[in-house]
Amino acid sequence: MNDLLMLAMLSGGPTHGYELKKRAGWLTGQPNLHNNLVYPLLGKFRRAGWIHQKSGKGLRGQTREVYSLTARGKEELFRRLNEFTAKDATSEGAFRMRVGMFFAFDATTRARILQARDEFLEQREKKFMNLASAMQLGKWGDEVTSFLLQQVRAERKWISKLKKKK
Repeated sequence: MNDLLMLAMLSGGPTHGYELKKRAGWLTGQPNLHNNLVYPLLGKFRRAGWIHQKSGKGLRGQTREVYSLTARGKEELFRRLNEFTAKDATSEGAFRMRVGMFFAFDATTRARILQARDEFLEQREKKFMNLASAMQLGKWGDEVTSFLLQQVRAERKWISKLKKKK
């Protein structure tokens, strides 16, 4: 997932590694991604021909490596984004990343992604409802189940809204 996130972030234009670390961290809820994750991925992308790397001046005169997607990198990014498997449908991050990149998809692909996530959430909602009705979860267990049901229903409502957008 991190490799897809890094490629997607480069679709916004040339960026230096430190900025990629900060942005990726922000999107994943971390202070930033670790150097041992970011720079090996950038090296892998460069060797695969997905990104171009060049040196540039930083704001304080230091040298910065700036990375940008190549045509092959864009093809790889969109190929991977278009692969939305049943496993991806279970992942909030994988789903939200695709929604964030919906500008790059046709209506059929957007509908397929939304439908897959909605079907997963429908099953999740049924499981929580069955759990709540079949077991005595106690006050705190009921709180958790109620909260999880609210989350699922809110996301399904959002998906319904997204399905109506062109």
